[in-house]
Amino acid sequence: MTQNNRASAFTHVRGKGHVLLIENWDKQGEADYLVERLRQEEIAVTVTPSDRLFTSLAELQRYDSVILANVSRSTGTDADNVSSFSDDQISMLERNTREMGCGLIMIGGPDTFGAGGWTNTELEKAMPVDFEIKNAKVAPVGALVLMMHAGEMPRGNYWQKRIAVESIKILGSRDYCGLVQWNGSDQWLWGQSKGGLLRVGPNRKMMMARVDRMSIGDMPAFDPALKMAAKGFAGLKNVAVKHMIIISDGDPTPSTGATINRLKQQGVKVSTVAVGSHGKLGSDEMRKIAMATGGKYYAVKSANALPRIYQREARRIARPLVYEPKPPVRPVIVSQHEILQGMEGGVPPISGFVLTSVKENPLVEVLLRSPKPVDEKNSTVLATWTYGAGKAVALTTDAGQRWANPWTQWDDYDKLFSQMVRWSMRPTDDLGNFSIATNVRDGKTQVIITALDEDDQFLNDLSIAGTVVTPGMDSLPLRIEQTAPGRYVGEFPSDVAGSYMIVANPGAGLAPIRSGVSVGYSAEYRVNETNLALLRSLSELKAKGGAAGVLVESGLDTSRAEDLPSANPFRRDLAPAISNQSIWPWLIVVGNCLFLADVFVRRVQVNFLWLMPMLVRLRDTVLRREQAGPVPETMSRLRNRKREVREQIESRRTTARFEGTAESIDPSQPSVVDTPATKPRPQQEVESAEESPTEESYTERLLKAKKRVWEDREDGKRD
Repeated sequence: MTQNNRASAFTHVRGKGHVLLIENWDKQGEADYLVERLRQEEIAVTVTPSDRLFTSLAELQRYDSVILANVSRSTGTDADNVSSFSDDQISMLERNTREMGCGLIMIGGPDTFGAGGWTNTELEKAMPVDFEIKNAKVAPVGALVLMMHAGEMPRGNYWQKRIAVESIKILGSRDYCGLVQWNGSDQWLWGQSKGGLLRVGPNRKMMMARVDRMSIGDMPAFDPALKMAAKGFAGLKNVAVKHMIIISDGDPTPSTGATINRLKQQGVKVSTVAVGSHGKLGSDEMRKIAMATGGKYYAVKSANALPRIYQREARRIARPLVYEPKPPVRPVIVSQHEILQGMEGGVPPISGFVLTSVKENPLVEVLLRSPKPVDEKNSTVLATWTYGAGKAVALTTDAGQRWANPWTQWDDYDKLFSQMVRWSMRPTDDLGNFSIATNVRDGKTQVIITALDEDDQFLNDLSIAGTVVTPGMDSLPLRIEQTAPGRYVGEFPSDVAGSYMIVANPGAGLAPIRSGVSVGYSAEYRVNETNLALLRSLSELKAKGGAAGVLVESGLDTSRAEDLPSANPFRRDLAPAISNQSIWPWLIVVGNCLFLADVFVRRVQVNFLWLMPMLVRLRDTVLRREQAGPVPETMSRLRNRKREVREQIESRRTTARFEGTAESIDPSQPSVVDTPATKPRPQQEVESAEESPTEESYTERLLKAKKRVWEDREDGKRD
């Protein structure tokens, strides 16, 4: 198993304040005077060039403050020597201040702030000033045209999308941008009806979205696209910097001299980026375009260098942010601060600084301001603020290399920069005694803090807030609660391998408590020693009716197979294992079932009338018979009524025949001999007469018969 063949640990040693100073790798030595003066003030300084930067947040924890001394985001002289800060490294700097409490100082120069390509980055969030100027009276705007033709390079569409996005991100909100592509014809990607160049501020998201959907074709000629760019530049008013970047493999038809001259007359500088295609690297035509317009020519061997090249070239648009007043101006002290303590005579004059905009935040303090330009919001020279758990400083002029040369002869030079650095650093003079310990177990890390005061008495009721930075650069809040006198405990998940940075802030005036923990690999790869003592004690236990067991320390090691047969784990000398189990729980279950069945039989009536229709339907379905439709209820009632009427008529006929025969026979009357004159009427006539409307009902006849009976009884009594 090779996954656990490595180990890592986290150690934090607290000593004197330590500062990291980063400078441009192609201009090393510019900050030597500043470094020397800081070391004279007993501040440890480590200098690193911009091409050998940190790779993780853990590497920054040894420093209490980070200084960016006139450092641009992208630096280089040609395509083979271009380096830049990655997005992850910029995010580390910002989070190192906000979450870890480290100081951050940006010292000005022509390669820093907005002029250094730091606009719209995470680093801008940590500074007390914004890197953009929204006032046209203070700083003029620039215009950039991107000409895309590298469809035949490997992953050409992907790389051209990336470089276009990087260029748009660097531009200020007042700058203009346009993109020319070949998609069957030369056309603008946006702003076709407005000359192709639009202001970036309100259209930045739209530009990003269209770049993400663009598809680059094989451009046949340079000249049509260059003419479109020249026409677009001509339609802009009050633009100070006009720049164009062309990426191509060099095979389109060369441009004409008239088109190149037109661009030169408008002051457009064209930089060209030649990418390899068809086995050829470089292009004479593209070199000619760059040299004729005053641009720069790049021959790129690796596509990975393209984003850095475009970041560097897009910085040309930000050149108006560099402000160099003539004659030099003396900065004015706006407010007293710890950094300016002891400088009653003011500061020497400066000949330049980078224009910025003060953030509208009550935490921002402006210490030095230039009398020019008039707008105070854009003339900041020195500003500070507290950002998260750390402090940030923005010095828009340099440290004495170009604009602040008189400062190097100033008696308070050492005092100014040493107080600036010490103010930004993490506190090192703790007012209490804190110890921190970590315990990793079951995918979680427990943080234990013991708090004591100067007299070694427990510090209670502290409100400690903590933050954890995971290996994936995500932040986790750490909830720390007091569990005992002077004891505070927190916990966070740590199931992913890597380094976890822990920062706990015990309160105002106290230094942040820093620690960390390193998880080398997942718990499944962890090697734990065998607990032989426990196994031996288990093997010595005697079974009932048998002997003690045997411990095979060699395990299943095949190299010691001769020891295995003597220790057979399948023993045959043990007594049979017998166990008794009560059956009363099962009897209770059976009794409950019988009780429920008895109640069901007694109280529930089951009707199976539904079964026969279901069987009939099933039979019809199986035999595919057509089911008879339901008989209407109206017809059924009509038939029943008809049958009842027929039965009533038959009953009346029978009763009428019986009564008529009884009444016509009278013994007291002589019999009448039928004669032809008295011939009986036909049966139909008799029935017609019986059914006539004058016929008496059965009830009436019954009442009459009853009445005659009573009359006969009365006559008998009289006799």
